[in-house]
Amino acid sequence: MKHDEHIERFDLICSLGFIKHLYFSGELMKNLFLVLLLPVIILFSCSADTEKVTLEPGTPSYVFAKDLATVLPAVDPDSNKVIIQTETFAISTGEVIELIRTNFGPRAGDLQKMKADRIKSIIEMNAEKIAEQKLILNAAEKKGISISEAQVDSLLQVQYQHVGGEEVFLNFLAKNGMSIEYVKKDIADAYIMKKYMDSVLMDESGISEKELQDKYRQLIQKDRTTSVQHILLMTQGKSEQEKAAIYKKMKKIQASARTGEDFGQLAKTYSEDPGSKDKGGLYADFERGTMVKPFEDAAFSVPIGELSDIIETRYGYHILKVVDRKKESRSFEEVKTDIQNKLIKEKESDLTTLHMAKLKEESSYEKIAL
Repeated sequence: MKHDEHIERFDLICSLGFIKHLYFSGELMKNLFLVLLLPVIILFSCSADTEKVTLEPGTPSYVFAKDLATVLPAVDPDSNKVIIQTETFAISTGEVIELIRTNFGPRAGDLQKMKADRIKSIIEMNAEKIAEQKLILNAAEKKGISISEAQVDSLLQVQYQHVGGEEVFLNFLAKNGMSIEYVKKDIADAYIMKKYMDSVLMDESGISEKELQDKYRQLIQKDRTTSVQHILLMTQGKSEQEKAAIYKKMKKIQASARTGEDFGQLAKTYSEDPGSKDKGGLYADFERGTMVKPFEDAAFSVPIGELSDIIETRYGYHILKVVDRKKESRSFEEVKTDIQNKLIKEKESDLTTLHMAKLKEESSYEKIAL
């Protein structure tokens, strides 16, 4: 029932939908760069060009923009209107359309099926996200933040592994008309942006030694980990009538456990959780924040040695028996960095918003409505 076993996070926004999990902050990247076009994610390369991008007549992107202009005339590639202007770069409708078409290929045509006001909103939002990326890359360059070819190749290897090998990855690129150099640049830019924002968050968080000490005192007063045995009966995709029957079955299993039958054996017999069934339902020494909340709440509140009531999560019905709990035993110095990182994470959204506003002000950032 661990989160990372069931919920896929987008930790990195790049040019390919399956380029992810490069150890970057999900909240940061989501706040800065996540923009929805369709039921999928629009992803952009992070060009740092200072000149306005212009679409060449006859190119696929030019033709696409012309077609789109029949619905929203303001995106006509011949006028190529600037919609964001700064001291160092301009974002035009042509640049946004080029990147949408490049990243989505034939699927980009679905944009034409939308109403003009929806297309306008999508173009403007994505223009702002491209601009934010460029502002961060420019600021990172001034701070001397860079990435080596070896580091890019290492991160690329992670992507090969994630999708089933280099051949699968390269075939996808070829099918969608993308080059490996295009992808490498996205990976490099995303890494640089993450490094830059990490430094910003550290410098501007304002976390004091007293705040760290106070958090540590709170930490050592709570249980750090818990160990439980549990039984799960799945209800995903079931009708209400089927769920009622499953609940009735769980009540019988719970009654057996309460009369003294071995819980581990009951788990091996009845549990439908593949992650713990063969271990007698055991999840050992897991920390807060690693399980779905109703399950975690019970795991950290039911007295040791006792059974829970029936718990419902999005997976189904659970009962659990608490085996053990342990308090924080590490010293302040051992956990200081972890505490600091968690505090920064709590402040991340506000700090990111403030810093982006600062970068925009410094660059004379101006939005021009379509």
